[in-house]
Amino acid sequence: MYVNNPNIKLPENPDTIIWKYLDLSKFLDLLISGKMFMSRSDKFEDQYEGTFSEPTFEEIKKISENNPKFLDYYKSHRENVVISSWHTNEYESFAMWQVFTKNNEGLAIQSTIGRLKEALHLERNFEQFIGEVNYIDYKKEHIPFDDVFFPFLFKRKSFQYENEIRVISDVTAQNLTINEGLKINVDINTLIERIYIHPKSENWYKKLVIELVSKLGFDFTIEKSDLESDILI
Repeated sequence: MYVNNPNIKLPENPDTIIWKYLDLSKFLDLLISGKMFMSRSDKFEDQYEGTFSEPTFEEIKKISENNPKFLDYYKSHRENVVISSWHTNEYESFAMWQVFTKNNEGLAIQSTIGRLKEALHLERNFEQFIGEVNYIDYKKEHIPFDDVFFPFLFKRKSFQYENEIRVISDVTAQNLTINEGLKINVDINTLIERIYIHPKSENWYKKLVIELVSKLGFDFTIEKSDLESDILI
């Protein structure tokens, strides 16, 4: 269930458009299972996920001199925090197609922050928080640590193109052993507003996606991205 955390920033407009770019297999898994995958925070490619900037780490080390468990907690906590990443943008992103899809295939889910919040209410086992990621210089800027989620809401400036918001959950209290991540219940029809097919995909691929979605009992609007439409000169 989505829970508001006043310490976590999020665009106020519920109609703010968000995207998830993914391959067909992950999309079908979402539709068939009715569950959204959330990755364990220390399993992302970016090794800095859930860690601190240098100024903050120096501060934490001083605190930990008399309380070593303080630092150990932050190291182990990454294994209990799971994340689903979304891209905030009014329009499609060419860069996100390039990074998150392969072989001219894949698709993008278009939703809104309001839809995401509502869709998460189907999950009753874990509290879900949504926040926007801050992009900073890890050598110079400070990451606050007065909220356990703050380390997971900061990334290096080199990732700024992601313009990311995150669904975050801490499953420490559930005493779960998480490998790559876990799946949470979501209302698929509420979550998905529209589907866009890869701009370089062939027509057979779009027809395949439409047919699969229909056979699974969904009727989302499905369009082919127009990022590769014919030039007019």
